[in-house]
Amino acid sequence: MADVDEGNEAEGGRRYRAPALEKGLDILELLAAESSPVTLTGIVNRLGRSHGELFRMVQVLEFRGYIEQDPGSDGYRLTDRLFSLGMQQPRTRNLIEASLPVMRQLALAVGQSCHLALHTLGEMVVVARMESSEQLGFSVRVGYRRPLHQTASGAVLYAFQPEDVRRRWEQLFDPPLDEAELAEFRAHADAVRERHVELTPSKFVASVTDISAPVMRGGMAAAALTVPYLKKLQPAISRRETAEMVREAADQISAQLVEGDSRI
Repeated sequence: MADVDEGNEAEGGRRYRAPALEKGLDILELLAAESSPVTLTGIVNRLGRSHGELFRMVQVLEFRGYIEQDPGSDGYRLTDRLFSLGMQQPRTRNLIEASLPVMRQLALAVGQSCHLALHTLGEMVVVARMESSEQLGFSVRVGYRRPLHQTASGAVLYAFQPEDVRRRWEQLFDPPLDEAELAEFRAHADAVRERHVELTPSKFVASVTDISAPVMRGGMAAAALTVPYLKKLQPAISRRETAEMVREAADQISAQLVEGDSRI
């Protein structure tokens, strides 16, 4: 039976406590925020707990495949198990299944790769991709993530949300944006919403223009379909033409989602 903390019920409205579960979640959240492996001692020190409290928890998480030890050090890092579990949700799985054939046709038509991104904890994360059929191309790996305000996909995901959802997402930005940065991002998102497509130079890769459009479900962006348009010596299709094709592909996926929802 779960512990009931009557005395602290008013604290954040929390009534039930599960100390062992909370330790495991603390470890997962700590490792998720780290770019490099963390040793058991590092985990203990950062969480402010004893070695005895966390040793068995780390061993169980490793045995269940949620974390792994880095071969080159004693540090631990997350595996992709949590990500894989998230991808098994029916709505996410159906979204990807509906998107992949359209993405394949888009990649063939524009001669560029494309990918599909979702929102998670103030960031965009790539959940599917389709490689270009050309010998020269650029693609983004599945699992790649960046803060919403730093990417075309993130701006699209944010732009097509109601105000209350936008405000909740803003609270997840890490580090948070100052007032001027946030105002600039909001204005940019409003402009993206107005033209229904984002077309902007990549902040991370030279010679790449990110072209992104929303995949809509229930009046909100369920995902962002993005082509990292690589400038070639003789591009067959211009950026503007590609932007229109990305919009059309995203609308095609959106229509399939509506049809799928109506059959449920």
